Amino acid sequence: MTGKEYAGGITAQFDNPGENKPVGSGWVAQQWNSAVRQRYQALLIAIAAKFDGKVYGVNLPETAIDLDPKHEPEGYSCDAYFQGEMENLALARKVFSKSRVVQYVNFWPCEWENDHNYMGRLFEFAAKNDVGLGGHDIVPYRKGQMKNSYPFFNKYKGKLSFVGLAVQEPTLTYKNPKTKKPFTKDEFVDFADNYLGANIIFWSTATPWLRR
Repeated sequence: MTGKEYAGGITAQFDNPGENKPVGSGWVAQQWNSAVRQRYQALLIAIAAKFDGKVYGVNLPETAIDLDPKHEPEGYSCDAYFQGEMENLALARKVFSKSRVVQYVNFWPCEWENDHNYMGRLFEFAAKNDVGLGGHDIVPYRKGQMKNSYPFFNKYKGKLSFVGLAVQEPTLTYKNPKTKKPFTKDEFVDFADNYLGANIIFWSTATPWLRR
């Protein structure tokens, strides 16, 4: 965060998780910066040297980032971010030869309905290189996701080495538009299994049916 070559290393991002929470903020590593990416990849190499084969898998962060369009960081572009993320994924697949490698994917900056072919290229790479894919929100047939990652999970159902999807706290706030009630466990499972082709669902500890 202090070296000049890293340009701060991180960038503020903005998000609106779920239906009941206000807009929040967070931080994202500047993966479009080659110096930052080099250090991140050095971390992956070091972790793999110690833990490859000892852990079931390594999960890379989701693809979606939300930057302030009025204050985009130096050197940033959607293409540079995509290329950086793909480079990180390829490196992770190489150094973790025994453990699973999973990339979380939901949205790509600047893209809608695969109009930059970011989503298409990622899924094609994953299918050809034994890379698992996943996501942090299972929201059955939600419009935004249906215009981005969900159709690709369906298209590649049975063609990916692993699909791991999550139901997190914000996911639990979404409501079924037909019932006007929060999605049930059966609704989450049915969509994840039959449409998205999930192998595993990671349930938030706040999930109501885990408390029973």
